[in-house]
Amino acid sequence: MSSTKSITEKEVQTLIQGKLSRYFGVSPKEASIDQIYKAVVMSVRDILLEKRQQFHKVMKSKKGKRVYYLCMEFLLGRSLKNNIYNLGLGDAYSKALKYFNLTLEDLYEQEPDAGLGNGGLGRLAACFMDALATGNYPAMGYSIRYDYGLFKQKIVDGWQTELPDIWLPGGEVWLTQRSDKSCTVKFDGWVKEDWTETGLKVTYGGYKEVEAVAYDMMISGKDCEAVSVLRLWRARNISHFDMKLFSQGDYLRCMQEENEAEVISKVLYPADDHYEGKSLRLKQQYFLVSASLQNIINDHKHRYGPLSLLPQQAAIHINDTHPALAIPELMRLLMDENGFTWDDAWNIVTSTFAYTNHTVMAEALETWQEDLIARRLPRIHMILKEINRRFCNDLWARFPGQHQFIDSMAVISNGQVRMANLSVIGSHKVNGVSALHSEIIKKSIFNGFYQIWPEKFTNVTNGIAHRRWLCQSNPELCELLNDCIGDGYVKDAQQLSQFKKFEDDQSVLKRLAEIKHTKKKQFADYAYKKEGVVIDPDSVFDVQAKRMHEYKRQLLNAMNIISLYAELLDDPNKNIQPQTFIFGAKAASGYLRAKQFIKLICFLAEDIKKHPKIHEKLNVVYMENYNVTMAETMIPATDVSEQISLAGKEASGTSNMKFMMNGAITIGTLDGANVEMSEVVGQDNIFIFGLRAEEVEEMWSKGYNASLQYNQNPLIRRVIEMMLRGFNGESFSEITNYLLTGAPVADPYMCMADFESYHTTQKKIKDLYAEDKMRWSKISLNNIAASGIFSADRSIKEYADNIWHLKALKV
Repeated sequence: MSSTKSITEKEVQTLIQGKLSRYFGVSPKEASIDQIYKAVVMSVRDILLEKRQQFHKVMKSKKGKRVYYLCMEFLLGRSLKNNIYNLGLGDAYSKALKYFNLTLEDLYEQEPDAGLGNGGLGRLAACFMDALATGNYPAMGYSIRYDYGLFKQKIVDGWQTELPDIWLPGGEVWLTQRSDKSCTVKFDGWVKEDWTETGLKVTYGGYKEVEAVAYDMMISGKDCEAVSVLRLWRARNISHFDMKLFSQGDYLRCMQEENEAEVISKVLYPADDHYEGKSLRLKQQYFLVSASLQNIINDHKHRYGPLSLLPQQAAIHINDTHPALAIPELMRLLMDENGFTWDDAWNIVTSTFAYTNHTVMAEALETWQEDLIARRLPRIHMILKEINRRFCNDLWARFPGQHQFIDSMAVISNGQVRMANLSVIGSHKVNGVSALHSEIIKKSIFNGFYQIWPEKFTNVTNGIAHRRWLCQSNPELCELLNDCIGDGYVKDAQQLSQFKKFEDDQSVLKRLAEIKHTKKKQFADYAYKKEGVVIDPDSVFDVQAKRMHEYKRQLLNAMNIISLYAELLDDPNKNIQPQTFIFGAKAASGYLRAKQFIKLICFLAEDIKKHPKIHEKLNVVYMENYNVTMAETMIPATDVSEQISLAGKEASGTSNMKFMMNGAITIGTLDGANVEMSEVVGQDNIFIFGLRAEEVEEMWSKGYNASLQYNQNPLIRRVIEMMLRGFNGESFSEITNYLLTGAPVADPYMCMADFESYHTTQKKIKDLYAEDKMRWSKISLNNIAASGIFSADRSIKEYADNIWHLKALKV
């Protein structure tokens, strides 16, 4: 395969001109910037399609095993910069664009963030697609082509308002429609079983059909032969248009079926606090897995023949519980459409699937009402009941009389279908996403399964696409790294460890501090341009950027800010290090508690602004509509990384790794991947506070008393009283009630229990910043040097070697 790096400036220019002429009918002088952006994307897409075709030939000739990664979301961000960087075509495109009087940066700004994801789950999936291609592993991701994605966040009077995330007009140019891969997905109806001489015959009737239309998006790796393919499914009605109804003027009824079908792929994570929302989410999940598995099976039969060989040629990965219905769906396809017996089909299923658990939070361990599944997916319901019956029978034989133990592992219990239990039972490997998390799931939610199948459980700590989060986001830091250790870390992040040799080099430390200041000025300019926010680049940038959620404890952060505000109200002349606390977070649309936290932070920020002298030393900024593109500017500018979830609640985290790799210093609990970060960087280079996971459990078991925390700590009382009096003219009594008297328990994520330790550690980290800049830079350097282990390349190699048994293919 010829290297894409050999493509010249002239060839790129010709490619762009050809696209402008063919698709838009304009000359370069007549073309708008939007047309040039789309022409450039089309040219990059063609290069990727050619690479994909050549790699596909190699995979077929070598009969390479492929991983199929099922996930409800892929938080890709923008694609143009990532693909041009990974293809090594930055210089060629930069020079070619001079002919059009444009720069690559101009075009990058034309692209919207792809509306296909929400938080860490989707971003991890996107990072993994990059790492799979870089490692030359055959890989396909599967998700839904959402019309509107999650939502665009607008803060109105401190309250989060959701607007449509309209990404397709600028984003669809990356998509290649694959009409040849379309299939149908069936909902509702009835099922009849008949035993015949040849076995069980299943008749399915009265169903509604939805067409799944495939769209492919190419994701390049760095300096490699492979291209990862993300196949996205769009739902479309396939019933015939009722001309008679239309002619009679009954337009709404005529369009009803079409709307019912297409709503499946409209929005990521529709609100599910009502029956229609739950039903739609279930339909989305089944739509994804049914279309994907039909596609996998059809391709396998075409390429390799017998489906008995599926485990040798395909590794199907369930990323979190959303795609768990893939297990009964593959059983249905093998038995009903390909004549397999139950036992043979089940052997194929359990040899093919693997499952990653991403949380121990009960709310995210999906369960469905059994009657909803029976109504919407009658055949799947029958298969689920049989999976449950056989599994429970096996348990009864092994553990007679242990009703509670068996019930805890059942797929169906008390009218609920448990997706996490189904995922464990139907997979040959189950992994957590950090060392701590993997131990916790074995001791807690999956303890029974671990007793039965200890060999099934393993750990793969999450990783990030460091080429995006370091190389592309922080070229200034990479220039320093290149001068010190060369550029080998671009393909092998572990080489960042060589940077530690410079921890006492004053010139390197000084340059590192200058780079950080440059990135802070860039983010300050970005914040002002985007939201009119004024930020002092000489203040400490203390950043918490992640989903707004109780367990992530943005509230604890806000409580500490209120305590600082109280100090400055008492003495506005107090000599403290100027601090800017920056938040970036979306709350789920129906999550009122999280929205209250957003309002508290926004109103606190406004209240502080009313005191100019205090505002010089204490600034709070809530960045609206946090997304990947914003993160690429924010993370390199960060001094202090907030990773303050209650110990035992965060499975891993990935923002902690991105901040660390860009030289931010972590203040955090021993939770998720923070545990491993503290081990590799050393306790002197990270600021750990608060209860450990086992201490949290012990405190709960003895009976956590929130009121006691309030009564024993005068500063907590002051903070609570200030919230009660309010900020910017509004009381936050709902939040004070939540902390003191909330039901079923007060202060469920122990903000008050950890407050004293957090407040003390905050003071320690800010004092260090103010008093010893060289020591600060040395700690920053050590974080960068220790971060290589958190590359997605390492994570993917562990998955490939230990779970998928996947081999890299070389041309």
